[in-house]
Amino acid sequence: MQNKPVCYVPSYPHPEVYSGVPSFLGLPPIKDKAALGGYDFVIMGAPWEGICTYGGPSGTENATKTIRIASVRYGGYLPELDFDAFDHFSGADYGDAAVKNGDREFTFNSVGNYMRDISASGAIPIAFGGDHSLSFPLISAFAEKYNGNIGIIHFDAHMDNMDFFGEERYARCSPFHRLYDMPGFDAKNLVSIGIRGPRNNFGAIAEAKKHGASVITSFEVKRKGWEDCIRRAIAIATEGTKAFYVSVCSDALDIAFNPGGPADLCGLTSYEMAEMLYHCGLSGAKGFDYMEVYPPDDLHGISSHGACWMSLYIINGMAQHMLEQKSK
Repeated sequence: MQNKPVCYVPSYPHPEVYSGVPSFLGLPPIKDKAALGGYDFVIMGAPWEGICTYGGPSGTENATKTIRIASVRYGGYLPELDFDAFDHFSGADYGDAAVKNGDREFTFNSVGNYMRDISASGAIPIAFGGDHSLSFPLISAFAEKYNGNIGIIHFDAHMDNMDFFGEERYARCSPFHRLYDMPGFDAKNLVSIGIRGPRNNFGAIAEAKKHGASVITSFEVKRKGWEDCIRRAIAIATEGTKAFYVSVCSDALDIAFNPGGPADLCGLTSYEMAEMLYHCGLSGAKGFDYMEVYPPDDLHGISSHGACWMSLYIINGMAQHMLEQKSK
């Protein structure tokens, strides 16, 4: 593609998607959905934080800005793969969906419509949040293209499948409970990876089992190895489905690799997550979101940089899968 992302070239242009905010990787910014056609990957943001489930606001709505700012440092080339997705495919940045603080209905409709725009264009959507509640409108809109017949691989420290205090249905701890009821979706094609620790409700595992969803804890990843675990997860997500989607909460990573996130220990290493996301891409994942980076806690922007890295591993895997499909 023209102006393909590349690092350490001072003359490389980084157009702004908004005033003062560069586009992700310097990809062309799109201001109108009519211009979406012809791209293979399209970035979008969902800069919103809903109900706080502990303490005060985390500032996660600012992550769509800090991730883009961090991305200025990067290109698409990964030397360990000797591959650059943007040598073969094109990408663009559609900016952020409109949001209203405190107005969940408006925000979820807007975020869902942004996803519909990208899906309708034929591009693979790459979304940044925002709190994890936003994965519900994103995945719901993504699934419409496949009549709900999708698989989901969910990276997280927490199940996110319980209603907050039994009353709030759309908090950040509830999106996967909402997805259990998504039209056409069978929860047997949902697997959560990285689950661990005392910030999980005692009923969450039982709730997943009741709906047929699968769970792979971070301890299981350590004991059995990332390769075995992601192979099993992909088999679950692809069994009888038309497409699968990958959703990441930053706290799937151990706090040592994710300082701009909750203090959850015993998690995945950045290497383990990068390998697993890359293999999701190689296996044909058709959509991706990365949620819950907390910029106010993110000294030196490490978690925002992590979001860039993890995104590039799955994007390069997706691109290699697309090349393989084209060659058949």
